[in-house]
Amino acid sequence: MGRNKKYNNYRAYQYLQPGIDYKEFKMRRATIPEWEHPVPLSKAEEDRFEQFVEKNIIIDLHEHPCLYPEDLNDSPELPKEGRQFMAHEALSTSRLDCVFDNMLDGRCTINTKHGWDWMSTLHDLGQRLCDIAHQDFVIHCKRASDIHDAFNNGKLAWVAALESASCIENEVDRIDILFGLGVRSLGICYSENNMLGGGMGEINQDVGLSDFGYDAVVRMNKVGMLIDVGHTSDRTTLETIESSKDPIYNSHSGPAAIAIGHTTGDEVLHALAEHDGILGVGGAGMGLRTKNHPIGSIDSYGECLEYCIKVMGIDHVGCGPDSLYGDHIAHYAAFRRRMKTDGYGHYERPGRKPRGRGFPIPEGMKDPGYVKGLENPNDFINIARWMIKHGYSDDEIAKVMGKNALKLFEKVWY
Repeated sequence: MGRNKKYNNYRAYQYLQPGIDYKEFKMRRATIPEWEHPVPLSKAEEDRFEQFVEKNIIIDLHEHPCLYPEDLNDSPELPKEGRQFMAHEALSTSRLDCVFDNMLDGRCTINTKHGWDWMSTLHDLGQRLCDIAHQDFVIHCKRASDIHDAFNNGKLAWVAALESASCIENEVDRIDILFGLGVRSLGICYSENNMLGGGMGEINQDVGLSDFGYDAVVRMNKVGMLIDVGHTSDRTTLETIESSKDPIYNSHSGPAAIAIGHTTGDEVLHALAEHDGILGVGGAGMGLRTKNHPIGSIDSYGECLEYCIKVMGIDHVGCGPDSLYGDHIAHYAAFRRRMKTDGYGHYERPGRKPRGRGFPIPEGMKDPGYVKGLENPNDFINIARWMIKHGYSDDEIAKVMGKNALKLFEKVWY
């Protein structure tokens, strides 16, 4: 529906009284005007862009589309309250027809310091579903037909997604429970190892899919849960692809061959494509950075997008920028400070590579402190503008911006 979204000015939890029913935080603006950098188009290209958005389903495979405190030092405090504030108004102007909301269960610290526990996950999900139940713009998406309905009726299809299955612990039946509560995408693990398999953030990358992880994959296939390998090690990803009877996806990553950041090796890209899966080209935080574009931006993202299309074929590439409404880099920094000072029991292990940009910034260039052109979910549509500017056809853009993802959902969801 493009611009014609049917939004009635609802605000998150407006049926409650701030300060009485929940702890109130002063929230940042969803979008920051001075950070908005739409790819410039000619008049003819602009007209083509508008027609494209009106005619095609736009699906964002990985976001955290909620508001954050104005003082980002308060970011770690908000999840402790168990209530995330979806940015309904901003999403109504985003041009998105479907968004995968990965919530913040790794930060949802109601009951534990480190998150991912079962009760906090249910609390987080339940609060969000209660908020959605009080409005009529966002549709809780449970099947592919819900996305078509959202597109045709000026709504937004909201997909409940979890980046890690850590909360199921050793109980495979909890997959059924999550599916029954409307979760439609479940990650194997989130960077660190868990009972299912190996995480991409571990020093030892030789850990593969565990026997319990195999059981979980089989159960996810049986119930129709989409499997996400966005944060697993390459070995665990390859073994998950082989174990799953249904195609799987990586909701947000970039090509390790040319980029620094959240990346995945070519062997995995080939395997995903060969098994009818897709990669949602990601970004997160400082964005994907390349030798040609050492600062995260829509151009560094576009370079990675083109590489993935070349390696995987255009039928196996989608988009999952992994952004949020706020200052992503400052948000990360606030949590890292908290991890070091609030008794989380986190230590720097010898042998771990230090965090860094990876590519030197040429003299005269300056990092603006955000991903220029792709900082928040409303910038998602800038990807289509970039593809128009770089000579892609409407059919090619439609595949990357939504058709490939929709085809996957139709194969997996029941």
